[in-house]
Amino acid sequence: MSNIVPICPPPGIFDEMLETSGGVRAHYSSYVQWLAACSAETMASKRAEADLIFRRTGITFSVYGDEGGTERLIPSDVVPRIIPADEWSFLERGLAQRVTAINRFLSDIYHAQDILRAGVIPADQILVNDQYQVAMIGIKVPHDTYAHIVGVDIVRHADGKYYVLEDNLRVPSGVSYMLSNRKTMMRLFPDLFRRHAVQPVEHYPALLLNTLRAAATVDDPVVVLLTPGRYNSAYFEHSFLAQQMGIELVEGQDLFVRDGYVFMRTTSGPKRVDVIYRRIDDNFLDPLAFRPDSMLGVPGLLAAYRLGHVVVANAIGTGVADDKSIYPYVPDMIRFYLGEEPILSNVPTWQCRKPEDLAYVLDHLPELVVKEVHGAGGYGMLVGPTSTREEVERFREVLKANPSNYIAQPTLSLSSCPTFVEEGVAPRHIDLRPFVLVGREVRMVPGGLTRVALRRGSLVVNSSQGGGTKDTWVLAPPTEGTP
Repeated sequence: MSNIVPICPPPGIFDEMLETSGGVRAHYSSYVQWLAACSAETMASKRAEADLIFRRTGITFSVYGDEGGTERLIPSDVVPRIIPADEWSFLERGLAQRVTAINRFLSDIYHAQDILRAGVIPADQILVNDQYQVAMIGIKVPHDTYAHIVGVDIVRHADGKYYVLEDNLRVPSGVSYMLSNRKTMMRLFPDLFRRHAVQPVEHYPALLLNTLRAAATVDDPVVVLLTPGRYNSAYFEHSFLAQQMGIELVEGQDLFVRDGYVFMRTTSGPKRVDVIYRRIDDNFLDPLAFRPDSMLGVPGLLAAYRLGHVVVANAIGTGVADDKSIYPYVPDMIRFYLGEEPILSNVPTWQCRKPEDLAYVLDHLPELVVKEVHGAGGYGMLVGPTSTREEVERFREVLKANPSNYIAQPTLSLSSCPTFVEEGVAPRHIDLRPFVLVGREVRMVPGGLTRVALRRGSLVVNSSQGGGTKDTWVLAPPTEGTP
């Protein structure tokens, strides 16, 4: 049996464990000591056990159009991503600032529209955006909270700094994998948790339920989770969270509207519903208000919502702040609404709707990452440096045909983290999605979902594109008198 020696990353990559000199970063020192005494055979056995746990638990991700089957196991790596306490404190402050400004922005664009009148954001970027819901204009939502649950994608560049890659406000997913990774790692490596002061994440469902209940306008509210059904890619998460929170998992057919209120069908008769944690996009929520062919929503839901008789989380119309064409303006939102400089930086972004930006992007296409403004899951994008000349030229024609549908960003050198793969413990690129909850205050559990690109050199971490996940450890701050 051979002990494990982590493979160093190539030059120009910031590695979470190893310094450029080859030394070990301080917050990984205890883990590396443990790893050095561990064999590859032991790690392989633990990985196989983790896969078995995930299969038995049903932790899968549906992939639409996958000929091999509708469900796929998301690989969970057995090497954790570790974040020291001071770095997490910085991220936490930046995330709270960002999400607070985004909620102020959403309230503004559906009411006074001060940011548009001030010219900070071009009005046509908002008012003709497909995600802007005219039906929400003038509706007062409780506590002015539009985005109750936000997943913010964060990457670290070669300079060692954290950058926000995108904001997910419509139906952000992935938190069930965060929780399942932690539970599995604690089961497989109890000795590691005795060696490290890892901050807990297990209380996330309780925090989420408290956030949803706090959004209600009545005492002792009834909360439900509305799912599109078991064929949705994130159905495991829907059922998992409903079970963890102790609330009903419902589909559209389980709810109905009467006299301006929403009710749930139960074996003991109709029961009023006060808060709906929806995992359905706006257009499918109410066939009377949006898509008439939707079989997923609840007829009359918008009318009950407008009357203030039910809370929908996240609020209808939040998707406009989720749009990648709005992302470049978030730092301006922070300055406009909070009078502060952004704590977390955006990635530099070219908006292809602007002729000068489009010209630059077309001239530098092989160097850039180009994304659809409404895209998700790693689809509809070009990663220039890893694409063939033919792929670049095909995408060039698509881009020229509809430039307003795309943004472009430089190809960041996403940080790497040691990952147990066939060649051993080797560097693989990662990102981080913390989950931010907005109620009477902004709260989050320490860490989030770390996604990892399992193919060597790949920068695409999305589960739908073959990525995996890691347990994310945020270390507790040192107690007084300890180093």
